Amino acid sequence: MNQGIIYRPSERGGARAKFIVFIAIFAIVVYLGYMYIPVAVDAYYFKDVMQSKVDAAAVQGFDAAWVTDQLKKSQREYNVPDTAVISPSTKDNRVEVRVQFTRPISFPGFTYNYEFDHTAKSTSFLTVK
Repeated sequence: MNQGIIYRPSERGGARAKFIVFIAIFAIVVYLGYMYIPVAVDAYYFKDVMQSKVDAAAVQGFDAAWVTDQLKKSQREYNVPDTAVISPSTKDNRVEVRVQFTRPISFPGFTYNYEFDHTAKSTSFLTVK
């Protein structure tokens, strides 16, 4: 007897349909990453800038207003909106700054609001006494 492969009508084209579904899901994930990752990377680098500015202020003896001025100069480079709330303060001989903003990411059909809320504190061993 010849034992060949038997195709059932319900299985015909099943691999092709699964491949198309996989490609569609993969394309959606890639697109979402393409839209989200640059915003997240900008936020990560802005956190680093915040930390370096509060550390510089603590070492050089600048006041908290200097940190605000420096961060406002860096806003465009890191795509921080002009409506960002920058709240500097000095506590226990340490400089702190809190930055809050919302950055909308538009996708087809909906808009995701990326919420940024970070507080950077100067390290204690850098403070000028």
